[in-house]
Amino acid sequence: MFSEVSLKKIEELKKRYPRPQPVVLAALWMWQEEHGWISREGMVEVARLLGIPEHHVYGVVSFYTMFNSTPVGRHKIEVCTNVSCMLRNSDRIVRHIQDSLKVGVGGTTPDGRFTLVEAECLGSCGTAPMMQVGDEYYENLDEAKVDAILSSLK
Repeated sequence: MFSEVSLKKIEELKKRYPRPQPVVLAALWMWQEEHGWISREGMVEVARLLGIPEHHVYGVVSFYTMFNSTPVGRHKIEVCTNVSCMLRNSDRIVRHIQDSLKVGVGGTTPDGRFTLVEAECLGSCGTAPMMQVGDEYYENLDEAKVDAILSSLK
């Protein structure tokens, strides 16, 4: 369930709009912040709170890559593999992370510390290759920089 703080925020947001759909993204984000991912239960709860169909909430969760519909590690590593990053060897960065963590793309390390995913575009083309871990961008990557980043994450 949602925390009291989140419930209060959702109620405040609902008052701003004539319809509840604009609140879906914020409510889902709050659920994910509290639970780490958006379970079926979370989708049902958001739909119930907003008075909208569950399939609408599911559509939002399945469309946006910022939402995790399965559990992820404490650190979600998103490596951009779009054109600019690909041209600057993001595939080598992905392979290096896979080898270092012994996990495939989409996988989570056994200790639950890291999840590795490929991102379509993270909007930092001028500093490719790059990755995002949580809210932090790491740019102009090479294997040494990646090793330093991974070892700094608790």
